[in-house]
Amino acid sequence: MATILSTGPERTAPPRPRPASGRVTERPNWLGSLTAWIWLAIVIVPIYWIVITSFKTQSNYYAEHPFMPPAEPTLANYRMVIEADFAQYFLNSLISTVGAVVPAVLFSFMAAYAIVRSGGASRFLRWTNSLFLMGLAIPLQATIIPIYLIIIRLHLYDSLMALILPSIAFAIPLSVLILANFIRDVPKELFDSMRIDGAGEQVTLWRLAFPLTMPAVVTVTIYNALMIWNGFLLPLVLTQSTDKRTLPLALWNFQGQYSVNVPAVLASVVLTTLPILLLYVVGRRQLLSGLTAGFSR
Repeated sequence: MATILSTGPERTAPPRPRPASGRVTERPNWLGSLTAWIWLAIVIVPIYWIVITSFKTQSNYYAEHPFMPPAEPTLANYRMVIEADFAQYFLNSLISTVGAVVPAVLFSFMAAYAIVRSGGASRFLRWTNSLFLMGLAIPLQATIIPIYLIIIRLHLYDSLMALILPSIAFAIPLSVLILANFIRDVPKELFDSMRIDGAGEQVTLWRLAFPLTMPAVVTVTIYNALMIWNGFLLPLVLTQSTDKRTLPLALWNFQGQYSVNVPAVLASVVLTTLPILLLYVVGRRQLLSGLTAGFSR
């Protein structure tokens, strides 16, 4: 006679007791906090020293303690820097930065859209994407001699266009990578609905993809602007005239000219850094959110 064995209900693990308040308590990360404060001090101390020293006179710089605020602040150092063709160097940096960032971001956005929307169906776009990714592995220092020879052949040496064209080329690979990750996050149903409504690829590109990927566009714009604004190697190799110098190169020459007057050199550092600081303050949220969300996949 067959015996039917019945099993009782399965046992489950008892739930973990929760705190009386209903909230899960977390242990404070003392090590992380201490490391953050140490890093903040490492960053703040040099900035503090640069700012206070720029307001000192040359005689007070050697007589007073390096980290003490100036007893008699002066703006003579800033006046000296502005009178040394600082406006011309600032204009050259602005033209080369804007002239390189705007075409690079627009081209990268259209290229990223084409790569993502093709879905790997086009062999040409697959090879193009691979070419862009290879560009991330090539440093600028390894290509400076070929760039110099190409600029000479194009008769663009000692011009701002000689700085703009290579800057565009080196800004495209990373921009395409970030923008492509953002465009992939756009729901496919939105593109399908635009197609059903009769919109073409151009309308979908600028009226759907562009507004939804605005954080990524702002991210690559700020990042590339910072890289080009601080660029030193290209202006050093591809320009020669004084009126074609950008701020980093002019700062280096100014430091050589006033190598003893340390407060004047630091005043030029402060003036050069102010546009970068302003750009970061305006777009810091978009920059951080774009860099994190773009690689969240």
